[in-house]
Amino acid sequence: MKKTLQDSLLYEEKQATIWFLWLFNTLFFVYDIFYSYFFPRLPWGMDIAVSDISVLNYVLYIAIIALLPISIYLIKTNRPENIKYIYFLTYMILNILDDIWIYVLNDVPYSSGNIIEIVLVLFSPIFTNKRFFYLVSFGTMGKYILIGLLTKDPVVIFPLLIVIVLSIIASILLHRFLSYVEAVKMSFDHQIESIVKGIIGTLELKDPYTRGHSERVAEYAYLLAEATGNFKKNELKSFYYACLLHDIGKVNIPDSILTKPGKLTDEEFALIKTHPVVGAKAVKDVDGIAENIDVIYHHHERWDGKGYPDGLIGEETPLVSRITAIADAFDAMTSSRSYRAAMSLDEAYKRILDGKGTQFDPKLVDIFKVVYPSWVEVHNNYTSKLFHETSH
Repeated sequence: MKKTLQDSLLYEEKQATIWFLWLFNTLFFVYDIFYSYFFPRLPWGMDIAVSDISVLNYVLYIAIIALLPISIYLIKTNRPENIKYIYFLTYMILNILDDIWIYVLNDVPYSSGNIIEIVLVLFSPIFTNKRFFYLVSFGTMGKYILIGLLTKDPVVIFPLLIVIVLSIIASILLHRFLSYVEAVKMSFDHQIESIVKGIIGTLELKDPYTRGHSERVAEYAYLLAEATGNFKKNELKSFYYACLLHDIGKVNIPDSILTKPGKLTDEEFALIKTHPVVGAKAVKDVDGIAENIDVIYHHHERWDGKGYPDGLIGEETPLVSRITAIADAFDAMTSSRSYRAAMSLDEAYKRILDGKGTQFDPKLVDIFKVVYPSWVEVHNNYTSKLFHETSH
């Protein structure tokens, strides 16, 4: 089976998490057991009896062990992204409480922290995640500042300075990693966009009347989708590319039908209605677009169930398709066709509102009214661009 970009990213997150678990658990237990149980018995070791170890230390051992099967479950169910946060917060909260119990309440002289903190700070860049890096760095610094304020012991400054220096080094590594990742993503996006626009150009050669239609629909749909607040930035980008190809199935329709000036026969219209299915089949294996295949397959469904190809009713039609349906209808009405002239923007606006609850999702129509001014701007920009191109 072909591996998608999302599959690759998930695989890399899993691998980073597995490395993290090995490093964390191995170093945590080896260091802590040696420091707490064996080091005091050495001739140069500190005078710490096993009985003096805080109960919270045992609670921390139990908690870390208990997190292992949870982590394995999350990895197997493809949800590894939260494991690193769970481990760090569990460790840090119990470690702070343990330090307060030992060094503040029992007035024991402070000794330096666990080596696991160094590992956490230095290895946090492997996840290429700023939020996790900042949590680890500032969380560890905050711990030493808090303990320093409570114990009033200047020795706390030493581990704090080490954490600050290591955080600076890790920050440089993280930003270099992110720069490389961003460069790869931009290259991928440019390749996808170039390929998509090349395909659109081929479609427009078949039907000159649809020139710019795909790009305008994608622009309108992007603005409407963004206004819903239901999409992340990377999801909007993938959605935009799919919108550009929403009519790609029309390459299978004869030119004589696409450019026919008169009314279509029932047989011709039946052939037109196959383009969503044909288009969806054409892109089902295209990485970066297949994730939003519903845009292509269902953009002619209606809210009342009278659309095609499946006659879905209401929210049975995916949100991305309901958004595209409004954008497609608006641009179709405001563009000239072989069989009719373009409709005015005001008339098209009114017809979208009239279709609320019948042809279109009523909630999306309400959002459409909010973003409509930006749609007018998109339309005017394309009209101006086409005018300049044809006048030269």
